[in-house]
Amino acid sequence: MKQLMTGNEAVARGAWESGVHFASAYPGTPSTEILENIANYGEICSEWAPNEKVALEAAIGASFAGGRAIAAMKHVGLNVAADPLFTLGYTGVNGGLVVVSADDPGLHSSQDEQDNRHYARAAKIGMLEPADSQEAKDMIKIALELSEEYDTPILFRMTTRICHSKSIVELGERSERTVIPYVKKDKFNPIPAISRGLHTKVEERIKKLQAFSNTTELNYIEWGKERKIGVVSAGVAYQYAREVYGDSASYLKLGFTYPLPIEKIRDFAAQVDELIVIEELDPFMEDAIRAAGIACTGKSKIPIEGELNPDIVRMALLGEERETIQYDSSVVAKRPPVLCAGCPHRGFFHELNKFKDVIITSDIGCYGLAPKDIAICMGGGFSVAHGAQKVFNIAETGKRCVGVMGDSTFFHSGMTSMLEAVYNNSNVLLVVLDNRITGMTGHQQNPGSGLTLSEEAANITDIAEVAKALGVKHIRTINPLKLSEVKEAIEWGLGFDSPAVIITRWPCVLKRLTEDDMKEFGHYKAINKVDADKCIGCKLCIKTGCPALEYHSDTKKVTIDRNQCVGCDVCVQVCPKNAIAREGN
Repeated sequence: MKQLMTGNEAVARGAWESGVHFASAYPGTPSTEILENIANYGEICSEWAPNEKVALEAAIGASFAGGRAIAAMKHVGLNVAADPLFTLGYTGVNGGLVVVSADDPGLHSSQDEQDNRHYARAAKIGMLEPADSQEAKDMIKIALELSEEYDTPILFRMTTRICHSKSIVELGERSERTVIPYVKKDKFNPIPAISRGLHTKVEERIKKLQAFSNTTELNYIEWGKERKIGVVSAGVAYQYAREVYGDSASYLKLGFTYPLPIEKIRDFAAQVDELIVIEELDPFMEDAIRAAGIACTGKSKIPIEGELNPDIVRMALLGEERETIQYDSSVVAKRPPVLCAGCPHRGFFHELNKFKDVIITSDIGCYGLAPKDIAICMGGGFSVAHGAQKVFNIAETGKRCVGVMGDSTFFHSGMTSMLEAVYNNSNVLLVVLDNRITGMTGHQQNPGSGLTLSEEAANITDIAEVAKALGVKHIRTINPLKLSEVKEAIEWGLGFDSPAVIITRWPCVLKRLTEDDMKEFGHYKAINKVDADKCIGCKLCIKTGCPALEYHSDTKKVTIDRNQCVGCDVCVQVCPKNAIAREGN
């Protein structure tokens, strides 16, 4: 049977067909749907983890216990999981273990576009790269087999285009795998004396993987009509190369990309007039090929920044521009992403940004679309605020730092960030924006939501109780849509010389409310309208940034899109003429 699948769906299918026993992940675009789809297969124990490090550690435990395991994350998530990954490269595995890294060339939903192929080289582990959904499914099985054969974790590098584009996949049946008996081994306890010996084995293993790369059918040549141009490529970049050159070039298509098959590349290069390396982001393959003394063309022509596509490759290598529809770009409105109409974060930031000499440090989440000063990484909102506040205090600037993060990022890595401020007695205001779900990646459950990945009842971690346990003395929970309550709480929090915590508690406007949500928040949604006779066109409501509000320059009046409005009442509270009210009132 065949089915149209995204790369993420295909990875999930491949995990199921390969007899995977355990899967864990932290949601992050473009990897999120991998675990969401694995969860549809009841034979696999699937779990959301608080962060990527924990996800990989849980998968390591499952592997050491003899099960096949997979941990999935986006590229920056692997930074969080790097600590166990590097040690895992030494210890090896018991049951096969695959680490999926979903890279994001073009920064579609990320703060950087790092190239995670470097992790395979740094950790000295094997790496595979699928070029379509069929390969994504098939290569998961191969990766698990290689993991067990060579006693190594396998890095499975995908990119946004492979994760989210669809192609035909031929489905197979599940191959049940017996759990390998657990036997106590020294390698599972990598203290220095043991790790010295393990390092020797790592170097021996990488040589075996190097030999494998030159013989495996994962790396193969496709001869074209001519041999003037020879292309070395992998992943989606291979698809772009095929679209640009067609049969006029020959290809060395790589599926196993670390260690690179240098001898196969050398042989291929000797049979073509010019060797071109087409790859996204860094010259990972090109540098290794050049270091081996093989002449090639690559990043001198192909951009090192951003996501590639056939048009970019065609222009870079052939100087040809495909004919497209022409339009006047000056008349196209620039519409950056904004917080949804009715987002509970809007009211809080509307009030916070009125405070002078306040520096707002954030981390990664929906609230990253709100006005702020600094944002670095998941969980960084509090610790960055702490460090900045210490220097502002030294310089006697009078500035105050407010650190902000969401509920999911608080559980991800914000608790230790909060502990940093508490332990070092920082006079920062720390705010957890609890919208009752993991919002930006598509409403995945987290330790505070009360449900597991499979939507079974879960133990709820109370944010206020965690803050109290960490030593915070001043804690307040508020409704972020009540502007007077927000203003008073911020003034309260900034009045202390020690850490204070505000928890804004209101569900994401797009959230499917649970029974507990209904008990706490009720049927709160409604629709507001503007009384045109009262509206003076002052635009104060527009400044809230709500996309449901529209100012008409001809009438100098505001209207509300009733298809977007949910009656959060932020605009009602900022209107100086009481021109906005509920429909029916």
